[in-house]
Amino acid sequence: MNNDDFYDPPELDGYQPGTMVRTRPVFVPQLTDAAGAWQVIYTSTTSRSETFAASGIVLLPEAVADPGRTAILVYCPGFRGLGGVCAPSQMLAVGTEPDITAIEAALARGWVVAIPDGEGLGVTGRGPHPFLAARAGGRVVLDLARAIYRDANLGAAVAPFVAWGYADGGRAVAAAGELHPWYAPELDMRGIAAGAVVSDLAALAPAFSRGVSAGLGLAALVGLSRAYSTLSLRHVLTEDGMAAAEAAQHLTAAELLARFPQPLAYWCRRPDPWNDHWWRRVLALETLAHTKPHVPLHLYHGSDDVIVPAQAGRRALIAYRQRGTQVDWREYHDDHRATAASATRDVLARLGEDIGDRPSRPSRPIDEREPGEPASRL
Repeated sequence: MNNDDFYDPPELDGYQPGTMVRTRPVFVPQLTDAAGAWQVIYTSTTSRSETFAASGIVLLPEAVADPGRTAILVYCPGFRGLGGVCAPSQMLAVGTEPDITAIEAALARGWVVAIPDGEGLGVTGRGPHPFLAARAGGRVVLDLARAIYRDANLGAAVAPFVAWGYADGGRAVAAAGELHPWYAPELDMRGIAAGAVVSDLAALAPAFSRGVSAGLGLAALVGLSRAYSTLSLRHVLTEDGMAAAEAAQHLTAAELLARFPQPLAYWCRRPDPWNDHWWRRVLALETLAHTKPHVPLHLYHGSDDVIVPAQAGRRALIAYRQRGTQVDWREYHDDHRATAASATRDVLARLGEDIGDRPSRPSRPIDEREPGEPASRL
């Protein structure tokens, strides 16, 4: 896929966020319920409000559900890696996508399923992926929905939009709900489901600093520094750590975990790299529940999750409730991986109920800035 010119970055002069730039049909051998599939290149914006080319895939169901029961689902799986061959739009085309249960279940309901690759994945030369930068991920989600609405050539049914994500993907769709009222208020968004979500990133520090998830700690440093130019990796990493970070930019999640089993402190100038003025500031900016989504939010978690502790997810629930969000919670007696599969039926049922509800309206002016956002927007 590295030599595929479809994923070469296009010229974007004059393009607005959420515009389809190019599409092509593709065969997806793993999905029996897909009547058609399109790899897409569309425009979105970074956390610095800079326009860039993003990629993804749009899957059409064999039979579209009746009006009032069908939807356009933007689905964001968990973290796949900072680089390498881990973009869903490419993995589905070659038959190596590891997460098809939720996709097939949504297609079987007669929903269009759209999967963003995420900033830094798919499009050539855009990496590394800004892992844990939820607000950047939220824009990618909303702009993919926009692009589908605007491009009649895809053959997607006109339908309400719902979003579903897990772990880092769950953070992205939750952030999309917060951004929706001002970033893309024209979208008919009805509901959000987010699993294994942490609001305060500091809660991930113990798991990301040691143990089976240690490689994700290095990925977190690299990803957040990609999203925020004020963050200097050299300020917290040793020379060996800088070399490790450079290598990590091109690896999938599995490769990261296998190659960097050392505690995060092994690569750092201090035992706790997060306890730094600039890094603490970014962690605060990336905390969820700054504002409330204006659509129902369904949170779920595994009680035996050792990667994203369930207590951290419960704190996210409390934070959203304090904002007045319409939010519910379900806990499964499973670990991180098993919960992703266990929740599929419940999630689709909840989102299905949201589809039938009337769309909500923002309770504040759509030109009000999100905290920390620049005054000018595209």
